[in-house]
Amino acid sequence: MFELKEDDDACKKAQRTGAFYLFHSLAPLVQKSEHQYVVPRYSLVELERLLETFGQDTQKIEDSVLIGCSGQQEAWFALDLGLKSSSSTSASLQKPEMETELKGSFTELRKALFHLSMKDATLLSTAQALLHWHDAHQFCSRSGQPTKKNMAGSKRVCPSNKIIYYPQMAPVVITLVSDGPRCLLVRQSSFPKGMYSALAGFCDIGESLEEAVRREVAEEVGLEMDRLQYSASQHWPFPNSSLMIACHATVKPGQTEIQMNLRELEAAAWFSHDEVATALRRKGPYTQQQDGTFPFWLPPKLAIAHLLIKEWLEKQSCSSLPASPRSSHLHLS
Repeated sequence: MFELKEDDDACKKAQRTGAFYLFHSLAPLVQKSEHQYVVPRYSLVELERLLETFGQDTQKIEDSVLIGCSGQQEAWFALDLGLKSSSSTSASLQKPEMETELKGSFTELRKALFHLSMKDATLLSTAQALLHWHDAHQFCSRSGQPTKKNMAGSKRVCPSNKIIYYPQMAPVVITLVSDGPRCLLVRQSSFPKGMYSALAGFCDIGESLEEAVRREVAEEVGLEMDRLQYSASQHWPFPNSSLMIACHATVKPGQTEIQMNLRELEAAAWFSHDEVATALRRKGPYTQQQDGTFPFWLPPKLAIAHLLIKEWLEKQSCSSLPASPRSSHLHLS
């Protein structure tokens, strides 16, 4: 994988035996099966034929990005058919016509994640993040000149001053707050109806993990933290590629009155073990019920918030936080 990222010739050679995932305007191509989405892959020969059918120059393949390799050393790439490219022509087919030819649909990634396997979700998340980054960073911030992508898409270089730009992720803390028997869940207006999740916010420059958690929880729900436990991390392609740093936090004794920040949140509430366990068994998103409300449900299994909530449920059967090889306890002073 490292060689393919750094060696343009090796990467181009790998494309001949590799597989390509297709996107249109950052939405991945999926084909619906009975229970989940199937993500089709195409060989280089198949892709060249499709591009000619769509009225696009085969040179567009150079816009693809390397997103991984199989255990058998098959390279995987992603190509967006909808983003602007110098190789596009005015005769290019429209999105609906492409979908008909491909026997699938270009589906918003947020929606597709509810129906994808873990492997496909990880690959498509990586692909979407890289494609989005390249589309948004086509010019050098110092010279203003167009930058050039290397073959793998692992970097962009300004030809005029040789500055190298690498894709980056923004650190985000996501924290499940608990007072012991209850956990705090919130929702934003942008969430699907009825869905609640853990608190999350971007880290500010200069902040430590502990400081970011303490500030976010205080700003959004007005609570003070007593103890923090790291859980895990996850790349998340939204809004512009984030590194989600997941933690459990307990509030100080007696500090349970929520003071919700209405500019950030639509709702915030404490939920019991039974309420959360019931919601975790539901699979959303849901449609409106006859009484006009939506069922209370939680993020899908692919989201790290789901892991945090599941871990909290398991801990309720123990009198103290269990030790874990990957976990570290941090105390907030």
